[in-house]
Amino acid sequence: MPKPFDRLTATAAPIMRGNIDTDVIIRIERLVGNSIRGTLGKWAFGSLRYLPDGSENPEFILNREPYREAEILVTGPNFGCGSSREGAVWSLQERGIRAIIGSGFGDIFFANCFQNGILPVIVDKAVVDQLAADIEATQGAGKVSIDLEAQTIVSPSGARHSFEIDPRRREGLLKGLDEVALTLQRDDEIHAFQASDRAARPWIHSTRTPASRTPV
Repeated sequence: MPKPFDRLTATAAPIMRGNIDTDVIIRIERLVGNSIRGTLGKWAFGSLRYLPDGSENPEFILNREPYREAEILVTGPNFGCGSSREGAVWSLQERGIRAIIGSGFGDIFFANCFQNGILPVIVDKAVVDQLAADIEATQGAGKVSIDLEAQTIVSPSGARHSFEIDPRRREGLLKGLDEVALTLQRDDEIHAFQASDRAARPWIHSTRTPASRTPV
């Protein structure tokens, strides 16, 4: 089950390059094997974090203090585009990322975030740019606060921004429930509908014994 998300105040790292796809977030070869969960955090952004000799790239923001401890990413447009691999979200989650703020995301990546307890927040590009500027002005020392209950973001400068989110997905994150668990919460309604529909349209619910086939 996803970890519940309500409020978070944490270090945020701006990664403002546009169109970072899921292959950049996690290479496909890192998803091969039977025991990949629990090992993916070190490979998140592997092509950006590591040099060809395997050493850390000092220019990559998540290799620098205080961004190593970032739990929030502020991202360029269309983050998480590309293939549908859920491992991209797993790797960020295992890296410690709990929320991503951007002006747009790949659709499947966006949905996978909710399923795994990461909050993806869509705001205007101007808000993203301002957040990134505020973070960089404090050299990462200024924290970003996200309140899912109130649907607000507070930048290091104290500027407050609101965001919209689908109510069902918001409920799932607040309670730590995925789509299946959210559906099961309505089990009584589902059974009531089935009973009503069975009474109104019994032919839909009847079972037929297949006719025996005559040997040729």
